[in-house]
Amino acid sequence: MTVLKLHVVQAEFGDCLFLEYGSGGNSKFILIDGGPADIYPLHLKQFLESIRQQSSPLEAAVLSHSDADHITGLLDYFSDLQTSGGAGSLPRPAVLWHNSFSKTIDVNNALAPRMQTLQAQSPQAFSADSGIAIHGVGEGNALRLKALQLNIPLNDGFPNSLVLADTAPNPISFDNLELHVVGPTQEDLDELRQEWDDWLNEHEDAINSGNPFVMANSDRSVPNLSSIMLYAKADGKTILLTGDGRSDHLLNGLETAGLLQNGKLHVDVLKLMHHGSDRNVTKTFFKKVTADTYVASANGRDDNPDLATLIWIAEAAQEQQREITIFVTNDTPSVASFKEQYPPAEYGYKLKIMPKTKHSLALDLA
Repeated sequence: MTVLKLHVVQAEFGDCLFLEYGSGGNSKFILIDGGPADIYPLHLKQFLESIRQQSSPLEAAVLSHSDADHITGLLDYFSDLQTSGGAGSLPRPAVLWHNSFSKTIDVNNALAPRMQTLQAQSPQAFSADSGIAIHGVGEGNALRLKALQLNIPLNDGFPNSLVLADTAPNPISFDNLELHVVGPTQEDLDELRQEWDDWLNEHEDAINSGNPFVMANSDRSVPNLSSIMLYAKADGKTILLTGDGRSDHLLNGLETAGLLQNGKLHVDVLKLMHHGSDRNVTKTFFKKVTADTYVASANGRDDNPDLATLIWIAEAAQEQQREITIFVTNDTPSVASFKEQYPPAEYGYKLKIMPKTKHSLALDLA
């Protein structure tokens, strides 16, 4: 008997997922992201304790990227491991996959000091997103140090200690599960490095001008961080885990991994990138990468999941005559508008919403 489940933990506006897999009736787990503040004590810790109680191994912990809504729960978890000395009620991950900002985008340590200087010079000129991004750089380093202190290997087995699609072309096997790294690629990192440099140049000019109007009206939209994105396959079933990645980067990574056929891919489950934000994806993407089930981990913050994203999914599926399920962790205003404007019976989709009483919900693919 084999197992493949995706457990979606209630992470409000963040991400927290478990892959459960195994053969012979023995389950094993991989944790992907830990959600924002309060998710660990409210939801994640309980799931981790249940893994320990059933004596199932936690084969890996994966941080897709260092945004606070993905990393904070992992920091809390690793702090608990340090406090217990490994003798408590929590399982210990065999390895941590984590691409730090300094190893991917800021390879010459030139960007982080500029970010910190800008924030110190004019904190009022920064949006919440930019402040979170700067804070996330430090949190990523903190997680790396905690892993070292706990003797948890970091990116063990990956060339140059980086989880990249280019340098990990072959799938990594975990019992009956295969994981393909489909993002980021080195090309993605080079592009993001230039975007960060351009963003900093713009804001340095604005702040150095001393003109409050210029500072207030400069574009403060923060470039994306580089998300680890994974294609999971077990016993013919497939799951695409996208972090906060961009759809163009994901298509590049899928092409690099040799997973596209005529530019297209179908999976059983697609975890929507960036909580269903329409800034990270296009309708064309949903025609090229299709799924039976779409998962959005979001609670309405920043309008996620965006109404446009949900519409693109429904329209693409209807055009291709595919029956789909859309699973959301919270009933948000955009979800309500979507149901009203695009009724499930008319557009041929099922909508499932995680009950408020649940810590997590399992999608069983086996």
